[in-house]
Amino acid sequence: MTNGFRDKLGEGGYGSVYKGKVQSGPLVVVKMLSKPKANGQEFIKEVGTIGRIHHVNVVQLIRYCAERSKRALVYDFMPNGSLEKYIFSQEGKLFLRCKQMFNISLGVARDLGYLHKGCDMQILHFDIKLHNILLDDTFTPKVSDFGLAKLYPIDDSIVTVTAARGTLGYMAPELFYKSIKGISYKSDVYSFRMLLMEMAGKRRNWNTSADSSQNFFPSWVYDQFAEGRNLEMRETTEESDIVKKMMLVSLWCIQMNPSDRPSMNKVIEMLEGNIELLHMPPRPFLYPQAMPVDNNGMNICLSNLSSACLDSITHITSGR
Repeated sequence: MTNGFRDKLGEGGYGSVYKGKVQSGPLVVVKMLSKPKANGQEFIKEVGTIGRIHHVNVVQLIRYCAERSKRALVYDFMPNGSLEKYIFSQEGKLFLRCKQMFNISLGVARDLGYLHKGCDMQILHFDIKLHNILLDDTFTPKVSDFGLAKLYPIDDSIVTVTAARGTLGYMAPELFYKSIKGISYKSDVYSFRMLLMEMAGKRRNWNTSADSSQNFFPSWVYDQFAEGRNLEMRETTEESDIVKKMMLVSLWCIQMNPSDRPSMNKVIEMLEGNIELLHMPPRPFLYPQAMPVDNNGMNICLSNLSSACLDSITHITSGR
């Protein structure tokens, strides 16, 4: 299928990805898991999870293989690759129009809304990030990589997670701070916010090379809105309105207390609605940058986070 694994597309924490071709015709991507669990837990989890999902914005699993210790997942090939390479393209070599980015963000939001409320089970992805959003030949977004996903009964508003999971910088604070109660689908909402703001601003949320006033991007964006300034990121009024809407929605999704974040269905409503009806959220207080945190014996070094949060942690834990 892969012509001897000759066409390697990339490599991640779970293994390597190759381009291939099924005999019947379609191009595919073969994901070889390099270090599968002894009993194949991660493999079974991804097959079982994605097998339940039938949505236009989810990458389609078409085959899977298991031979001795080898595990492979076969997906539809996405010719335009991951969203990350368009957002952080060097020298503007790859380009997405503002309207395209908005439609991509809306597609991802619709998929997450479906995962959270549209299946017979509640599916939490736990690893929403630019790298895991793939684009087909029409630039329709497809959410991929369900290796960290977990399934819960649809009525469970609070779920159990035994260890922090996800990618630093995108992980919701409740996943590694015990003082913030209530892990739920709102953790995916927080991750979506990171993706949304990076798309709209075309820069990472923490940029140590930027001017100190813009170092932590969400704080800088909030200050611009609060002071009535223009973000000045696009030339036309339509593009400016799109960016402003994406930024305002992302500021709602970043709220530290999960109960203050909107559901994905509400996010879709805000993205599709009139920008004049969007209100400013509370200022998003976050954690100190690179603060080591102990989580059930694991030391996690946090990045992409600002310094104005210790008071807000106290307010949440004390119930004030």
